[in-house]
Amino acid sequence: MNTADYGLHETLEVHELAAFKTLCMTKAKAMKLLVSDPELKQILLDDVEISTRQLQELSHILANSDIREMRS
Repeated sequence: MNTADYGLHETLEVHELAAFKTLCMTKAKAMKLLVSDPELKQILLDDVEISTRQLQELSHILANSDIREMRS
C-alpha cells in the first residue's frame, strides 16, 4: 500500500494500537522479573517476542503513512 491508501482515521488507529502494544510489552517485561513459575515466565517471554514483531509491523505501516499528504 502507498501513502494514499491510508485514511487519517486509519493512521491514528494504528498509532493507538502501537501505543497500547508498547504498554502491554513493557508490562510483560516488568512482570517476568517478578514471576517465579517457569511456565508463566515463558508465556511472558513469548508475549514480549511476539509484541516486538508486531510493533515492528505497526512501525512499518506508520512509516508508510504520511499525514501531511492527507491534509492537502
